Amino acid sequence: MAVDRLLPTEESTDLLGLVRELCDHELRPYAAQAEESETFPRAAFRTLGKAGLLGLPYPEEYGGAGQPYEVYLQMLEEIAGAWMSVGVGLSVHTMTSYAVATFGTDEQRDRLLPDMVGGELLGAYALSEPQAGSDISGMTTKAVRDGDEYVLSGTKAWISHGSHADFYTTFARTSADPKHGISAFHVPASAEGLSFGAPERKMGMTGSTTTLVNFDRVRVPAANLIGSEGDGMRIALSALDSGRLGIAACGTGLAQAALEVAARYALEREQFGHAIAEFQGMQFLLADMDAAVESARATYLLAARRRDLGKPFTRQAAIAKLVCTDAAMKVTTDAVQVLGGYGYTREFPVERYMREAKVTQIFEGTNQIQRLVISRDLLRSVR
Repeated sequence: MAVDRLLPTEESTDLLGLVRELCDHELRPYAAQAEESETFPRAAFRTLGKAGLLGLPYPEEYGGAGQPYEVYLQMLEEIAGAWMSVGVGLSVHTMTSYAVATFGTDEQRDRLLPDMVGGELLGAYALSEPQAGSDISGMTTKAVRDGDEYVLSGTKAWISHGSHADFYTTFARTSADPKHGISAFHVPASAEGLSFGAPERKMGMTGSTTTLVNFDRVRVPAANLIGSEGDGMRIALSALDSGRLGIAACGTGLAQAALEVAARYALEREQFGHAIAEFQGMQFLLADMDAAVESARATYLLAARRRDLGKPFTRQAAIAKLVCTDAAMKVTTDAVQVLGGYGYTREFPVERYMREAKVTQIFEGTNQIQRLVISRDLLRSVR
């Protein structure tokens, strides 16, 4: 059941057709086995890269596809619905490239961005630490200037693509200033002194490797400082606004996939001589699931359109992340209920969808943090 997309151009409509074909032939058939074996989907990312999908919202002059965020997010929703680990990985890669694309110098964009978004490389976003998750100001990883280089020391935690990425957008403390003491760096994976912890043993998204990343006196050229010293907090928070929209779209795609499985099952499963879809209780449950998915999609699209128009969208991104991921958790849980005992088995994908949905309420800022962002911005706007 393909979602009816309202796309702005013929080009984006054709692009959607390509994405759906890739999902049907290159992603969906392999997702369950890869998640079961905890195999990192590098081949899938290469396939997306060859199709030009690792740089969808970035300028064509740098190797991207030049698509509006509204279009990129709808493509991302399709990919996440086919294979959540790949959808989230694409969202992470896009956020990882954001710092150079938005805050980098012309020289950095010319030197780094074509490889970052051109399809061959995969990025990771090294912000969180064991004791500094939502509290970015608690960061302890340090970067010390040494001539024409910075020396980075410390540990990052919960890093998607850890040990598999080709570059790490890394945030480190360059001074003790609580608000302006953090800076951003482009760190290639080949840098000497980088090492990685064992993959985290997670509830879901087991194909997406998540590790500690250790910086043992890693030397980075000063030319790889993104923005000025002390700009890191501003860069990180700005990137997270866009990253939250990516997770919102992924959560919506996951919920849509669960809804489709549940609806088909309800039409096929018979009890008391009738398909269970004929019972009003089941119809109302499915209706609520559908309403949640459609509402989630409308919420992230509104935020994306504000972004595309150059309007402030921090609050709308937080609302989208909150609404879409809560919807993902509810819809996937209800899908398990629709399937009953079968929903609790691995014969159907809804139990995996339910496990994958949970983390969407946690990363890119927990949904409790989103409520803080929303309320603070709301109260500032009415004073």
